[in-house]
Amino acid sequence: MGKKIAKTTAARILDKENVPYDIIHYDIEDGLVDGVSVAAKIGHPEKVVYKTLVAAGTSKQHYVFVIPVAEELNLKAAAKAAGEKKVEMAPVKEILTLTGYVKGGCSPVGMKKPFPTFIARQAEMQEEIIVSAGKIGMQIKLDPVNLLKVTDGQYANLTVKDD
Repeated sequence: MGKKIAKTTAARILDKENVPYDIIHYDIEDGLVDGVSVAAKIGHPEKVVYKTLVAAGTSKQHYVFVIPVAEELNLKAAAKAAGEKKVEMAPVKEILTLTGYVKGGCSPVGMKKPFPTFIARQAEMQEEIIVSAGKIGMQIKLDPVNLLKVTDGQYANLTVKDD
């Protein structure tokens, strides 16, 4: 038996909500923890591995945007989805305070407080997507419909490719 891996907040929430998921671990020794590198390490196509981004609107409300790792958030599209005039990425130094997660290990599930969450429309085409489990070195694979449910999220056009 290997050592027992502690569950993350995200995994505990999925358990509580009876949402099926798989945990995927990856090595972080090489320091390559960006989404594209993670997709390669876990052997999944970039189109199913998603990153979690936090942004603030002109209203000062924070939002969560979940997009494929190889794509870029279209700030205009994100603002439109959120019903804001404009959104800007939250400063990295604020991520831990806002979400309870560190940059690179930010899960859309189980943040300190619930933020309006938008998931890139491309996820609708996938049977499963992979998001951070809330810890660098750990990912969660689940049905995007279940991710929508547990985050009270909605699909939206969010990426530069959606223009």
